[in-house]
Parts: sequence; structure tokens; C-alpha cells
Amino acid sequence: MLSKNQIKNITALHSKKERAESGLFIIEGDKLIAEALDSSYTIESIYALSTWLDENDRKIKDSKIKLVEVTADELKKISLLSTANNVLAVCKQKHFDLDTSLFQDKLSLYLDDIRDPGNFGTIIRLAHWFGIPQVICSPETVEFYNPKAVQSSMGSIFHVNLVTMDLGEVLANNGENKPAKVFGALLEGQNIYLKDDFTSGILVIGNESNGISSKNLKFISDKIKIPPAAENHAESINAAMATSILLSEYLRRKKYF
Repeated sequence: MLSKNQIKNITALHSKKERAESGLFIIEGDKLIAEALDSSYTIESIYALSTWLDENDRKIKDSKIKLVEVTADELKKISLLSTANNVLAVCKQKHFDLDTSLFQDKLSLYLDDIRDPGNFGTIIRLAHWFGIPQVICSPETVEFYNPKAVQSSMGSIFHVNLVTMDLGEVLANNGENKPAKVFGALLEGQNIYLKDDFTSGILVIGNESNGISSKNLKFISDKIKIPPAAENHAESINAAMATSILLSEYLRRKKYF
């Protein structure tokens, strides 16, 4: 049974301020818990129905995770979901250092003021799918451990290195290495399918409404665009859709070109 103090401590993590101060965040559901257990993240405690604990006994019995059996009503009290799942866990946040060596032979994503947590989580999922090991975020981008972002990532957040840094600082940290190509999707850019070199560097994904910020436009070395099929085309595609198309082309060139 959960005490009032336990409920208070867990529900406090619904707040961004509390997540930042405690260095903890909440994950819910079989998929996210399984991905977290299979990653380098540390789960501090698991609150689950007896059926979940019984079914997952082999995975968790030798761990140092605090295990708490709860009722369905107790789970509803601490859950962030409209319909509570059968398990919730409190997990430690992680800090990753920028790895500039990746700019030489892989693509890193730079998320410039991505505000929607659903879009953010989807982009992290795409990065994981297409083999992007590092996602760098502007300070204005949504918090990594926002519950909607974590949920939308479907567990991919546990398998991608996440760094917060201004783009100018990222490039300054590249030091004596070969200058990194910085790709940015812009209307006046070159057709991505005709672009000569799109196999390493940094791909900047701009804000959902305003695109790449003015402060970061000056760092774009290679302007690219996704061409429409015909003149009578949709006004635009969203950030996650654009990321999917561009990363698909990156992977094609990296593995099959």
C-alpha cells in the first residue's frame, strides 16, 4: 500500500521544476519499462500491480530496484495517463557529453526550438530507427523528460544520447577537427535527392511553425529541401515528417548508395 508521502513524492514528478531539481522522471507501461531495463538508465523504483510483478519476476528479481506492489486505484493516483497502465517506474535522468567525433562519419540531429513534446518524442524515435546516435537540442527545445515526450518516444529515448547546447557552442567544441557540415532544410535549399554529400555532419530541424531560428541560420553550410511531387502540393510538412524523409535518405546513402 502506498503512503500519502509516497504518493506526494511521485506525483511531484509531474512537475518540470521537481524533475529538474530531483534529477528523476516517470515512465509508464510495459514497453517503456522494458526499454529502460535494457538500457544504461537506472530505475530507482517500480510501482506495479501484482500480476505485472509476477509476470516480470525473472527480469527484476536480482535487481536493486525498489519494488512496490500497488492496487489499480493507487496506480491511478500516481499515473500521468488518462487510463493508468499496470506499471509505473521512477527513473534517474542521465547527462551525456557532446561527442564531436560523430560529425566526421555519422549524422547528428540538432533540434532548434522544437516545442511540441509529441513531435520531440517522435523525432527521438526516428533517430533511434535510422541509427542516429546523438541528438543535440537548443536550450529552447522541450525538456527531454517531459512525460509526453518520453511516452511518444516509445522507449527510444533510452537509446539515443541527448545533449542540450547552443549550435554555435556545438561548432566551437568541434575544435581542430575537420569542420562539420551543417545541413538545414530551407525553401531555397538544394534538392536533397540531388545533393552530393549527405552522409555525415549535423542536420538542423527547425521549429514547427517558424523553421530554423535566425540565430542559427548563419551556421547552415548546406541548404537542402524536400521537393514536392508537383506544383499543386501541400503548404508544408511538419517537423517529424521532414525528419523522417531526410533521415531515410541519409540511411539510403550511408548503407545502399
